[in-house]
Amino acid sequence: MLYKVLVADPISEEGLKSLNEDQRFDVIHQTGLSEAELVELIPEFHALIVRSQTQVTASILKAGTQLKVVARAGVGVDNIELDSATKEGIIVINAPDGNTISATEHSVAMILAMARNIPQAHASLSQGEWDRKTFRGTELYRKTLGVIGTGRIGIGVAKRLQSFGMNILAYDPYLSEDKAKELEFTRATVDEIAQNADFVTVHTPLTEKTKGIVNKAFFDQAKPNLRIINVARGGIIDEQALLEALNHNQIAGAALDVFENEPANHSPITQHPKVIVTPHLGASTVEAQEKVAISVAENIIDILINQNISHAVNAPNGIFSEDEALQPYVQLAKMAGEVGIQLLPKAPRELKITYAGDLALDDTSLITRTLVKGVLQQDMGDHVNLINALVLLNEQNVTYTIEKTKSKKGFSNYIELELINKADSIKIGGTVLNGFGPRIVRINQYPVDFKPEQYQLVIHHYDRPGVVGKTGQILGEYDVNIASMHLGRTHIGGKAMMILSIDKPIRDEVEAELLNVEGFNSVTPVTLTL
Repeated sequence: MLYKVLVADPISEEGLKSLNEDQRFDVIHQTGLSEAELVELIPEFHALIVRSQTQVTASILKAGTQLKVVARAGVGVDNIELDSATKEGIIVINAPDGNTISATEHSVAMILAMARNIPQAHASLSQGEWDRKTFRGTELYRKTLGVIGTGRIGIGVAKRLQSFGMNILAYDPYLSEDKAKELEFTRATVDEIAQNADFVTVHTPLTEKTKGIVNKAFFDQAKPNLRIINVARGGIIDEQALLEALNHNQIAGAALDVFENEPANHSPITQHPKVIVTPHLGASTVEAQEKVAISVAENIIDILINQNISHAVNAPNGIFSEDEALQPYVQLAKMAGEVGIQLLPKAPRELKITYAGDLALDDTSLITRTLVKGVLQQDMGDHVNLINALVLLNEQNVTYTIEKTKSKKGFSNYIELELINKADSIKIGGTVLNGFGPRIVRINQYPVDFKPEQYQLVIHHYDRPGVVGKTGQILGEYDVNIASMHLGRTHIGGKAMMILSIDKPIRDEVEAELLNVEGFNSVTPVTLTL
């Protein structure tokens, strides 16, 4: 069979060599196509390769009646309608590791250029000025580098700058003490990095947890000589807070390759004299573009010829069991993973998964992967999916065990997820009730019965009269509507837990006021993805 591949964006020809030379493939390059043109053209193709320019919409995917795979020659897949691809049974792949070295080196280059004022000095001299005083720089030797996010790129930057004699403070929820010692890093909180670092570089995905992780509070704690770098994702640094910190001399400078809104050619941050900028060039090297092209070309061959989908970022119908009876348990697993990770104060080092009742006799691989994805997605964002979830869990040195028992445990079917980090642990138990769907029925020692909504508050308190009324009063004062309330307690007057489903997330001041209620021990907002 001859497979037709459409290359819709400029892609390295050398990188696509394996496809071009394979007689089983007919590769056609046609770039700059509109959505309408792609809809008309795509029905005859089996694979589509894009970069970031082409938006792969639901209409294009639906029109691709022979389309088996869409490949993004890069990291992100935000220009591809993943849900539509999954619905249409189309596999989506990317090349997450192709730009690691390029992004690492660009980060180091930005740090050096910022430390020595190279762009400003170049601009001055090229205009005929010989100014040696204005552009006095600073050394990296014996300075402290704060690294927020210790994936491949974060570690790569830190290792290179260790060779300059820099000390490394590192934050990552999955960075263990043993791993930090092996790398000769000092583990730190984000606040500790803010207070002690001379340079800070960020290397996290953009998630709800990392959006604005470098913010006004961060800059308020910073040393005046702090210089900060972002070659990861726009939005990790709050640009308005950064502008204010620069204008008030709270920090010394910034180097940015990515921005909250791109293109950012008219952003005030790009015009600031203390900021050096590049237009999202982290992956823009000849080698990186060749690597990502090689990666997607080889994966397309592997998928179409060998039916190997190990590098997919989605899981189209048919890859896992399509048993409709299991689908409510897949939904339950998603809820349990997302709730559990938000109630555990630290990232887990161990997962224990228990399947009880009739469910223990079934293939639970999809449920397990969904549980793990729910846990990891809080910190890894779209990088984690059903295909790679277990691999990424292993990469974070998190172990997992699965126990299956025919014991009913009070329900015909029961799933329990336990997240453990030394002395801290959380147990989430759930089941599916006929007519009611997925339900959380246990949190640690507390029996409960609720279906999580998008926004929850989980409050640990002492069982005493008036607590419920006081809670409702405070939320009402801040115009926060309670959709439902569930209570669990160990015994009368003892420790208790209240779970509130609310219509919108609460602000920090609401959380602070709730914590002032007598008998309240903790207030934890929990948000689920829809």
